[in-house]
Amino acid sequence: MSGERPGWDSYFMMIAGVAASRSTCLRRKVGAVIVRDNHIISTGYNGAPKGLPHCGEVGCLRQQLGIPSGERHEICRGSHAEMNAIAQAAAVGTSTSGAAMYCTHEPCSFCTKAMINAGIKKLVYVHPYPDELASAMRKDASMAVQKLPTGVFAEVCRLMEGLFPPEQQ
Repeated sequence: MSGERPGWDSYFMMIAGVAASRSTCLRRKVGAVIVRDNHIISTGYNGAPKGLPHCGEVGCLRQQLGIPSGERHEICRGSHAEMNAIAQAAAVGTSTSGAAMYCTHEPCSFCTKAMINAGIKKLVYVHPYPDELASAMRKDASMAVQKLPTGVFAEVCRLMEGLFPPEQQ
């Protein structure tokens, strides 16, 4: 073992990436992790609400109606990863006040409003999302925002190599 380990931002983004792998959205896989004092308090990924059929089972309503990405968010069976992470924390009685959120993708204006109301003070993301209103609201709320380079996922993959060597036969 080399002893090399990821920094906190890479570590939490890696976990957001793993959360995204649970996504049931047919268009975009998104993961989110809420962190306070370097402790994970909640995770989320985008998909249909608990107990409802997933888009993979019933089809993507947005695709069927030809709705472009970034428009008419309300016409979708799924909840966004950020909303699901906030809801999960609320469901178990965990405060998100003063926390940071790590998202694989930059949040939309709906999720940004929820983040502000949930008391999230910092956003870290990798993939940008073109929503000027969301950016303006985060600025108005004095939310710290940090964009990580897309290479962060390659860094994590490199660090994972050799971590679990194949068993000797």
